[in-house]
Amino acid sequence: MGPGARRGRAAPAARDSWWVLLRLSLLLRTSGFQAANASKPNILLIMADDLGIGDLGCYGNNTLSDCLCGLLRTPNIDRLAEEGVRLTQHLAAAPLCTPSRSSFLTGRHSFRSGMEAHDGYRALQWNGGSGGLPENETTFARILQQQGYATGLIGKWHQGVSCESRNDHCHHPLNHGFDYFYGMPFTLVNDCDPGRPPEVDASTRARLWFYTQVAALGVLTVALGKICGLISVPWKAVLGAASLVFLFFVSWYASFGFVRRWNCILMRNHDVTEQPMVLERTTRLMLQEAVSYIERHKHGPFLLFVSLLHVHIPLVTTKQFLGKSQHGLYGDNVEEMDWLVGEILQAIEENGLKNTTFTYFTSDHGGHLEARDEHGQLGGWNGIFRGGKGMGGWEGGIRVPGIFRWPGVLPAGRVIHEPTSLMDVFPTVVELGGGHVPQDRVIDGRSLVPLLQGTAEHSAHEFLFHYCGKYLHAARWHEKDSGRLWKVHYMTPRFHPKGAGACHGQGVCPCSGDGVTQHSPPLLFDLSRDPSETRPLSPGSEPRYHAVLARVHEALEQHRRTLSPVPPQFSLGNIVWKPWLQPCCGTFPLCACRQDGDPSEA
Repeated sequence: MGPGARRGRAAPAARDSWWVLLRLSLLLRTSGFQAANASKPNILLIMADDLGIGDLGCYGNNTLSDCLCGLLRTPNIDRLAEEGVRLTQHLAAAPLCTPSRSSFLTGRHSFRSGMEAHDGYRALQWNGGSGGLPENETTFARILQQQGYATGLIGKWHQGVSCESRNDHCHHPLNHGFDYFYGMPFTLVNDCDPGRPPEVDASTRARLWFYTQVAALGVLTVALGKICGLISVPWKAVLGAASLVFLFFVSWYASFGFVRRWNCILMRNHDVTEQPMVLERTTRLMLQEAVSYIERHKHGPFLLFVSLLHVHIPLVTTKQFLGKSQHGLYGDNVEEMDWLVGEILQAIEENGLKNTTFTYFTSDHGGHLEARDEHGQLGGWNGIFRGGKGMGGWEGGIRVPGIFRWPGVLPAGRVIHEPTSLMDVFPTVVELGGGHVPQDRVIDGRSLVPLLQGTAEHSAHEFLFHYCGKYLHAARWHEKDSGRLWKVHYMTPRFHPKGAGACHGQGVCPCSGDGVTQHSPPLLFDLSRDPSETRPLSPGSEPRYHAVLARVHEALEQHRRTLSPVPPQFSLGNIVWKPWLQPCCGTFPLCACRQDGDPSEA
């Protein structure tokens, strides 16, 4: 074969090589997310408690004109947003802790698992209650555990502990797919701080104390009448009545008189390590545990859910941050939270895991507007959005931060203005971990992978339904073709005092009864033009008014066909404190311990 023949064959071969390289380049460009996914990234989920979306600089705290404008510094969370993707319409599935978190863990509306109120209590009240996340619910932790992930939870749980005996731990994190747990099985409440007024069922506690005083006064009056000869009653009857009053007092004081000891505890896996917890130590302990978990599992893959105790009242803040912000104790607590997040992110970087870790930051619902004391506001700021914690329909109760970072995979600095839900995290992390969502139940969440990747222009949600307890308060329709975002309100809370924007004098606004207004016809807003929900539309101002309501109603009827009854976890029988279920270190009722060394207060 001559040289000319060899050259003639080399040209087509070169062209074929270039064509193959071009195809490989395009393939790699379009499947980068899938290729990274195949490596099973570490997954770090960070959830704040009661954080207002307007409290973060990356969500407008340093630009919007409000009382908090520019006063809160959150550089670490802001940097996370700069290095990743920020969602501006990220929504909690419920406006209170327990139901919101159950939806987050399972990808399902909380009422599908009974973790929502029918009437009365809207969140778990005791570690010693029998309600909680049912054993037959599947969390993202369980699925990732089956895919070979180490699965850890550091911080708040608030999904119940036991069902029938103190140690059955049927609702415990370790029974829901986590192989390591350190934190509070309950939640922070004012009762955890001896210097704060009571919070857990405070109105019931006040009534019981009043009834006890009235009954005791009645018995004392009868006894005095007997002594003075004014009443002819046998002493046995007087002593019997006194015994009944005493038993009544003991029956309720055994629980309400020791809320701090029963609820404010720390656990490591199945063991109570601190009872009652010392608040000043907690932040350092949580950080120590989170960093230790990252270091132990740096060879991965791992799922770590850091469920922060910040910024729920009583706003426990270390001396390092007290008085450092320009917005009082709440501001101090927010800035400490940002520092805590920064320390965890630094641990990721120091262990060489930044580029292999899918990181997410959010809050469980909006800021708590009713939280106040004599010094002022103790709750967060929800930016331009109306309402707050406890309000299932208004944006301020359910609009939360949504920040995702995965260097080299997710584009840095991208902002997405599509409606998404906390429930979407479930199918998203399941997909990233190589698992599959359950097919035997309704999953309300939709994977965010296409949206974050950029292969999908719009959210997978056309409709989202917003509940307060078991009551549907609002629904939204994302009309993708026109870009309009319609919001329909069927019920709204009655603010107190009128025009205040919150239900002051109550813990949170109610979901039903005299505390709400039912709208017929419903209120209609266009969030794409009126995100603050201040200008309800009418047939005169919106030509498509009736058509929009009809379309949303049609979608609502389809949604209702997916509902089915389940055992209520917040029934009175499940909510009340049961001494035989109370977690305890030592011999009940003498429960007290402190097993963890005191961390540095530097």
